[in-house]
This record gives sequence, C-alpha cells and structure tokens, in this order.
Amino acid sequence: MQEQDDLITRARTWLAEDPDPETAAELAALVEAGDTAELADRFSGTLQFGTAGLRGEIGAGPMRMNRSVVIRAAAGLAAYLKAQGHAGGLVVVGYDARYKSADFARDTAAVMTGAGLRAAVLPRPLPTPVLAYAIRHLGAVAGVEVTASHNPPRDNGYKVYLGDGSQIVSPADVEIAAEIARVETLASVPRPESGWEELGDEVLEAYLARTDAVLTSGSPRGVRTVYTAMHGVGKDVLLAAFARAGFPEPVLVAEQAEPDPAFPTVAFPNPEEPGAMDLAFAKAAEVQPDIVIANDPDADRCAVAVPTADGWRMLRGDEVGALLAAHLVHKGATGVFAESIVSSSLLGRIAEAAGVGYEETLTGFKWIARVEGLRYGYEEALGYCVDPEGVRDKDGITAALLVAELASKLKEQGRTLTDLLDDLAMEHGLHHTDQLSVRVEDLSVIADAMAALRAQPPVALAGLRVASAEDLTRGTEALPPTDGLRYYLEGDYKARVIVRPSGTEPKLKCYLEVVVPVAEASDLTAARVRGQEILDAIKKDLSAVAGI
Repeated sequence: MQEQDDLITRARTWLAEDPDPETAAELAALVEAGDTAELADRFSGTLQFGTAGLRGEIGAGPMRMNRSVVIRAAAGLAAYLKAQGHAGGLVVVGYDARYKSADFARDTAAVMTGAGLRAAVLPRPLPTPVLAYAIRHLGAVAGVEVTASHNPPRDNGYKVYLGDGSQIVSPADVEIAAEIARVETLASVPRPESGWEELGDEVLEAYLARTDAVLTSGSPRGVRTVYTAMHGVGKDVLLAAFARAGFPEPVLVAEQAEPDPAFPTVAFPNPEEPGAMDLAFAKAAEVQPDIVIANDPDADRCAVAVPTADGWRMLRGDEVGALLAAHLVHKGATGVFAESIVSSSLLGRIAEAAGVGYEETLTGFKWIARVEGLRYGYEEALGYCVDPEGVRDKDGITAALLVAELASKLKEQGRTLTDLLDDLAMEHGLHHTDQLSVRVEDLSVIADAMAALRAQPPVALAGLRVASAEDLTRGTEALPPTDGLRYYLEGDYKARVIVRPSGTEPKLKCYLEVVVPVAEASDLTAARVRGQEILDAIKKDLSAVAGI
C-alpha cells in the first residue's frame, strides 16, 4: 500500500507542473482511476539520454516523450554547452511533422534563450539533413532535431548534434545526462515567451544550392522516378533538389506524399518494413519508371527499388552503398570511404581496388561522420553520407540525387543499376547480405538472447564451424566497446554474423553476410541461390541458439 501511495504522490507531483494540457489530462485520468499498473510503467524510471538522444512513446510521465521531459533535456543540454565554454552560442533547432514535434522545438528554443544562449528555429518541418547542414552553415555550437525518424506513429525523439554538425558520442551523452539529472523542477528552468529567431527559407536555399555539389556538371539527368515521402517531410525538398538538378519531375505516391503523423498507409513508416513500399510499387507498375526512390519520414534515409522480371525489388542498403561507392570512384573521389561494422565488406574491396582509404566504425553515423578525411560513408540501414563537407550525417536527399545521376548515366549506356551490381559481383565476389530482426514487447527478451549467446557461443552455423567469436563489449584495437557479438565462419564463403540490440527500437538485430565466388556471368544466378541458402540456414541455427 505504501508503494501504491508513493506512486500516486509522484504522479501528482509530476502533474502539478506538466505544461501540456493533453498529457496533464491523460495523467489526471490515470490518477483518478487508480491505474497503478499504467502509472508504474510510466514512473518506473526516466527515459535515458544517450548517444541517440531521447526516443520513446508520447505520453505523460518520465518514461514517455512529453514537454516536461523535453524541457529538462533542453535545460541539461544548455548547462552542458555553457560548461563547455559556449555561453551565448547559437543552437539551431529543427523538427519533423510528428505529434508534438513543433511544441518540443519551441520549448527547446525557449529554454536555450532563457539560459542565455541564442536559438534559431527552422521555419517549418524539414528533413533532418537540413538541420545538420544548418549547424555548420550558421556556425552554431549545437543543434537539436526533434524526430523519431522511422519509428511507429506514437513515438517521438530528440537528437542532439554538436558544432561540427555530427551527432553526439560519449562522453558528451553522459555529461549531458548528468546535467539533465540536476534539473529539480520545471519552475527552475527559465522559459521566456520570445527572444529566439524564426529562420526563413535562406538556410533551406543554401542547403539546396549545396546539393548541386554532389553531381558532376553536364552529367546525364534522364532517369524517370517514382517517389514516396512515406508520410514524412521529404517531398518538397526532394522535388526542389531534382528540379534544380534538371531531372524529370518524380511521379509521387499521392497517398504518402504529404506529412501525416498518423502514417495511415503503413504499419511502420520505414521503407525496410514489409508492406511499406506496396503503394510505391503499385504506382511504379502503373507508370513504368526506371527506378523507385523512397525517403523515411525525416528524409535522412534513402531507399531504392529496381524493376525485375517478377515486379519491383527494393535494393538492400548494402547494394545501394556499393553502387554509390562505385559511382564516386568512377567520378574520381578521393579520401576515406567508411562504413559501420554491420555493413557489407564489399565497400572495403571497392576502396582497396580504387586505392582510396577505408575505415570501419561502430554502428551509427555519429561514428561514421567522425572518420578523419571522410569522403563517403554508409550503413546498411539505408543511410548514406555523400557530401560530408555539407552534411556530416546521413542525407536521403543528396543520396537520392546521386542515385538518380548514376541511374541516368547507366540508362544512356543501355544498362541498369542491376547490371552494375552484377559487374561488382564479378569483380569482387557476390557479397550476399541479409538480416534476422526480432521486434519485442519485452526488452528482457533481447537481454536474455545476448546472455544466452555469451554463455554458450555457437560452435557452428549452417554447418560452417565458427572460426572466431568476438564479444564487442571488450572493444577491439580499432573499435571502442559496444554491446555486440561478431562471428566469422570457416569455409570458402567468408561468412560473417553480427548480433546486437538496436539503439533506437525494441529490436534484436542479426546481420549476416556471405561472399560467394563468381567466375563468370553465367554463375551469378546459382551464386545468389547458394548465398541465400547459406544465410537462411544461418538464420535458423542462430534463432535456435539465441532462443528467439
């Protein structure tokens, strides 16, 4: 009974300072109903601020995304920036079109202003890469993007960038979290009603002018495209970028063209999820374009689909990553090509053959963007950084432009993206990748699976002996510690498996790769069949060992 009374007391204390009438009403109803199970879930702790910032379901209480949580986060960030010597510095705030995003952006601007920093808010919901660009363009000391990217509709998030335009990494996350923990009450956080700058379209125009830099002057621009914004904020910026570049105007998937926080046509607003691309493929079947391009809701990711004899096929992120790398090599790019450890090893082979630098990082663009001398970075989750001097993060708009340029060039030659993938397989071996991804309601399922794999590592997968097993929590010579496991399998196929919890979703992710040698073009079909057979067998065995 004491515990129940304590829970009600904490809820009433939170309710007394909740600045949002909607979440206040929601919490008041739970208190009135005595719904202790729901209150316990919302008050069992606090959303943890980490290198991904904050992300969670919208609702009342410290375990949800709401204005109270955001105000505390903004106050912690402001205190951190001042402690780092940035008092009076500029913080740029961007936001997407999700529920409460505009409110969270305004609260952040108010807190920054009240703390003595300068704040500038982007003029409307815009792609995350516009915010990442604006930080460097305006000389800001930090930036905040309010977005949950491709998470379910009821989620929102809070992504923090520092003055170099890249996302925070440790120890900044720990230091900001410590400052957030010092915020005792919302009343102690000054929040003026005005004093920040509402930016106009000048920053967006500067970003769009910069997108031209990824294309070669005079390159072919004839590719015909179907495009879906996945109910997000990408449409206007992508159409403007394509028009400036001289590409034919993409045909829109009308049902998904405008921002809609309910994401009514998809179960999850992520091009990788089953069914998410169905409307785009239906439109493609109707108008017969050369390619299909999709952005996720905040337009930092880019998906590409190609026609096949059996309909439309979405390319894997690793395939697009290799295609863009090959295109940049052909354009004479120099510098370092980088990818996360869960992405295909094909990039390393392309870089080696071209004589350019290559580096592997931990998962996430917060790591890729920090590679010294970076020219191109990608990871398999549809993220590509093709202009690191402009946007030091993944950018679904400039990636789409570069894909369109490559497809246009191949089209002039009577070839396709698929033909180029075949060329790469012939030169470097068929790098076949797949993923075993398990979404859970109970996070302990993920912890139990990782514990089971650590307690009893597999000795063989798909009949291939495990040659080496690495627990990445210990770190390596090249990588700092992270929660993950990596296995290399014996045999002619250079098979590799990486298992890790997702950093942004309640998922356990297993990344699989096998490299099948290809002697001649006639071997490609059989190599793909053999590669998928091996990956399917690895999935089955890994599921059994991990208990998922």
